[in-house]
Amino acid sequence: MSFMIENPEKFLATAAEILNAERMMDAAEILRLSTVKIEKTGYDNWNGGTTIWTIYLLIEPNKYAQFGTQREKFEEQINSRLKPILGQYTSDWYSVTIAPKVEPRPEWRHAKDDVSRAARQNITDGLKIDNVGWSGRLEEVEFLSRIYDLNEMPSYDDRFENAAGDIWQHRVNNPTDWSDDWIYDDLRFNLLQGPTDTFLRFLCEMVHPVVRPDRNQALTLVHHFNDQLRNEGWHLVEEEKIAGRPRFVAKRLQDSGNRSVSRARTVADALDAGWMRKEIERIENGLERDPALAIGTAKELVETCCKSILTKRGIDFSRKADLPELTKLLTKELRLVPDGISDQAKGADTIKLILRNLSALTQYLAELRGLYGIGHGRDGNHRGLEARHARLAVGAAAAFIDFVTETHHQRGASA
Repeated sequence: MSFMIENPEKFLATAAEILNAERMMDAAEILRLSTVKIEKTGYDNWNGGTTIWTIYLLIEPNKYAQFGTQREKFEEQINSRLKPILGQYTSDWYSVTIAPKVEPRPEWRHAKDDVSRAARQNITDGLKIDNVGWSGRLEEVEFLSRIYDLNEMPSYDDRFENAAGDIWQHRVNNPTDWSDDWIYDDLRFNLLQGPTDTFLRFLCEMVHPVVRPDRNQALTLVHHFNDQLRNEGWHLVEEEKIAGRPRFVAKRLQDSGNRSVSRARTVADALDAGWMRKEIERIENGLERDPALAIGTAKELVETCCKSILTKRGIDFSRKADLPELTKLLTKELRLVPDGISDQAKGADTIKLILRNLSALTQYLAELRGLYGIGHGRDGNHRGLEARHARLAVGAAAAFIDFVTETHHQRGASA
């Protein structure tokens, strides 16, 4: 069977053609999708000896499962069509077996809400590129002890009883034994494929005030982490302050808030507006834990968007202009309520009403910010709104800036 091991394609193609002609489409499809593996699986001494071979047709596990109990039928169909083909070249015995393809599947331990291996790899690659010391100002054993019980973890060095001694030996006593990034490849910690909560805890500890007291450095890392995590449905948010510095925890993104923030971020990228990106980051951090901040920033986000578009279109405006004034200017410039909609057109009144309400939305946001957002003192009995109200305000702001930015690009340069 060496002739087939070296070049199985022409034999399989011939069998598939026969199967198709006989309308055995599923068996032909298996041949087309499979990877062939041929192994010697026995020897019969009778009558001079005959070698026994198994032709494995390897298919993806999900396909293998779909065929279920019909696999034996397909094996027989394929085996019968191969017999007159291979009989021209050998008198050896062979059989066909359909089997699941075994390959590395790095995501197999991850559930739906887990952070994928690809995202983890991007984060750790970024840390390597920027040469970020993951343990900050702490010794590595001290840092890892905040997350793991190193005394209960094995040592790779038989001179030491546990991971704590092992790490100390090769990173403190002999610091050049292991690379600075050894943690990302150490299977004891398994950061790339282990539990999501442990990976996220590792990131949070990296930016803990005790580990990284430089606030700006910690915020920069959180920004980079969230760039990857938000696509996975997670983000790091400020939970509290320690000595005036933020302590972060990992939280699931709320779907409604996440969609609005994602749309807003797309607008900021389209307008190349750096300040809008900062406002979006404040909104993202405040949606759940500080609704007043999110509501106030949603209003500021709309204001920044209006100013950015007016500036790009060469429209002068007073630096003291409030949001309703800016909206009026932008509405006029972009013709958000177009005169070209005929009164005879179906739904004309409804279209005009929606567009007018969209313009008026900014006034409502300004009023909401005045009542419940940041920026004003409150009496001791004041009660703020909840996260769901903040998500509503952010969603409304996102709808407005999304629409006016798309209209801005559609209208082109100002005449």
